[in-house]
Amino acid sequence: MAWFKKDKKPRPPRAQRLEIPPDAWEKCEACGHTDIREKFSRNHNVCPSCDYHRRIRAHEYVSILLDEGSIDEKDAGLRSVDPLEFPEYPGRLKKALAKAGDHDAILTVSGLMDQMPVNLGVMDFAFMGGSMGSVVGEKIARLGQRSLEKKWPLIIISASGGARMQEGVLSLMQMAKSSAMLAQLAERRIPYVSILTNPTTGGVSASYAMLGDAILAEPGAVIGFAGPRVIKQTLGQDLPEGFQTAEFLLTHGMVDQVVHRHQLKRTVGQLLRHMSGKPAAIGWSSS
Repeated sequence: MAWFKKDKKPRPPRAQRLEIPPDAWEKCEACGHTDIREKFSRNHNVCPSCDYHRRIRAHEYVSILLDEGSIDEKDAGLRSVDPLEFPEYPGRLKKALAKAGDHDAILTVSGLMDQMPVNLGVMDFAFMGGSMGSVVGEKIARLGQRSLEKKWPLIIISASGGARMQEGVLSLMQMAKSSAMLAQLAERRIPYVSILTNPTTGGVSASYAMLGDAILAEPGAVIGFAGPRVIKQTLGQDLPEGFQTAEFLLTHGMVDQVVHRHQLKRTVGQLLRHMSGKPAAIGWSSS
């Protein structure tokens, strides 16, 4: 009878299955640790498992070092051109602009670091391997000139494969151009701090990257002029373990300190205040 018959209805699932988009995960290049992207981001892209310092973009370094709301980008309109009519160079520039943004291989800004005015240049490896072309040299020269005029400390964060071969000798000239500007800062006793990240090589390491009053490096950063293979072939002997890493250079007196990304702003601020003879910011202590 229908009175004693119970229609069975399908039960709704107790919990819905959540679909996580594949781009929500990040994998550490050093140890293979996989975690959600947000966790890497909150940790300044330092692996929470092995402490490997993953490469980050120029604007991320700016946000780490400078006070929020104080950032003023400089010379954003400068663009690389093709003076030597190098094959396929215009096309590569267009791809780099689409991929990495419109600041070329370096982003230059003015701003406050713990309320202290500074000029900051940050190289971006995403733009053609952070290669040093005419725009990079010009932006550094202009940033240095502003430091001369205002007597503000200069900070440059390097991440580069070296000179941009598509600009030939014009690229190599930027080594002398930037070095001459830094010499003027040294004469006026205006502090310049150089920060080396992974990698800092070629013409960049042979010029402004190694001319700082204080030279800092991130842990594990590869730093050097020529590659290990070229050096090994030239010397005809095996190279020491860890050759061209930040820690190796620290041991041999080529850099002053290896600084964790979490401590970068604090360390640079302390150095600049010491070199400038300025008091510590309110709420800051050396402990």
